[in-house]
Amino acid sequence: MLIRVGYEIAIRCNEPTPTTTYLNLESARISDIQCERGPTATPDVRIETFRDLFGNNCLRLVAPAGNLSLTYDAVVKDSGLPDPVDQDAKEIGVDKLPVECLTYLSASRYCETDELSNLAWDLFGQVQPGWGRVQAICDYVNQRLTFSYGFARATRTAAQAHEERAGVCRDFAHLAVAFCRCMNIPARYVNGYLGDIGVPADPAPMDFNAWFEVFLGGKWHTFDARHNQRRIGRIVVARGRDAADIPLIHTFGPHELTNFKVWTFEEQDPSFARQRFEKVSLITPWFSPRWSRLSRHIRERNEPESTL
Repeated sequence: MLIRVGYEIAIRCNEPTPTTTYLNLESARISDIQCERGPTATPDVRIETFRDLFGNNCLRLVAPAGNLSLTYDAVVKDSGLPDPVDQDAKEIGVDKLPVECLTYLSASRYCETDELSNLAWDLFGQVQPGWGRVQAICDYVNQRLTFSYGFARATRTAAQAHEERAGVCRDFAHLAVAFCRCMNIPARYVNGYLGDIGVPADPAPMDFNAWFEVFLGGKWHTFDARHNQRRIGRIVVARGRDAADIPLIHTFGPHELTNFKVWTFEEQDPSFARQRFEKVSLITPWFSPRWSRLSRHIRERNEPESTL
């Protein structure tokens, strides 16, 4: 299977501003890239690459005063298989965990294990340890929180999401990560592409997705509390303790986001010859006429034809 991924992101700064981005594909997928354009900056600025403490591929640049646009487009080869399942994966005692897993047991900016520990043990302490316990956490978070982009708030923590019972994908991931850590299961936050492949199309404008990984049975496994199902075409961009470690764009100074478009879908033609998709910006208000038309068009396209 071939998957098309990419983004167009634009910001405006009042003065030259040092900037880092966490938008590159993970190293493990570089060999799967069939063709790509970018990342490209407009206007042209010097872009440096670096590897952060978590092994993510990052970019470093100085955004000029005024407008800066970053674009990327690629076709990536994928197995076309859903996320693997290992029901027999066991929890590993903290004393036997690899040292690199220990950082994923502690509290972090958005995952307050100290505030959620008692609740976590009350909810999941009697659940069979291992894969089933992590799935029980996903089930709870999925049912507890209501998803909507209208609920997005950059400062919301896992405990706040639990109390407010609302959020976006990063909030689902943060709450599940926090619960896992409370149960002494190493858990890390993941950001990446996830298109509507093998599932009904979502009429909402596309965005980067957040999910999480846990260390069970000697390896990392993928879980997704927001969608709560095994999905096809998940492409990792970055991993960290939580969203604070891997912001898509981090400027060392104020900026205004002026454009944000993301796309990921199954592609038949890797030559970039076709531009058959509409890259809808998340900047577009939900109540705008354009959003209403797009939403109606996608619903009508997915509805089965009626027969008389």
